[in-house]
Amino acid sequence: MITQDMQQKLDGQLNAELYSAYLYLSMSAYFESSDLDGFANWMRVQAREELMHAMKFFDFINSRGGQVALQPIAGPPTDWQSAADAFEEVYRHEQKVTGLINALTSSAVAESDHATNSFLQWFVNEQVEEEESANRVLRNLRLVGSDGAGLLMLDRELSQRVFVPPAAEGGASAGQ
Repeated sequence: MITQDMQQKLDGQLNAELYSAYLYLSMSAYFESSDLDGFANWMRVQAREELMHAMKFFDFINSRGGQVALQPIAGPPTDWQSAADAFEEVYRHEQKVTGLINALTSSAVAESDHATNSFLQWFVNEQVEEEESANRVLRNLRLVGSDGAGLLMLDRELSQRVFVPPAAEGGASAGQ
């Protein structure tokens, strides 16, 4: 059984994951309107990952005897000055999500909620990957600068990204 306090915190993280998906979809729309289809693809894949993360929280809350309480999702920005500007926001956003996951993990430890702590370890590790991925693209964008040919090469590279759901974990439901 999950405590009411932990339930509320996990509901908040579920909302944050849905917002992340919304943000990346907004960025995908921005890149599509800028004819940067590879960047748009990267963002669509990222949005799908965030939806999968949200569903992991949804399923976990339910599996622990909680009842998910969905909250309104804030509207994300819709325009950026450049690809680098957008990826700076992605990187900052992923750092913020890392902080949220770390705070949740600390709460689980403080409550001696070992099941939630164990569940959150996947996200702790995932956030290392998320930050690194966003930072790598941002570093490449900084190297390219205002070189249009370099931007198009990076766009072509990002078009190759595909969504790959993680392998099912032992005993986990298909939604996880």
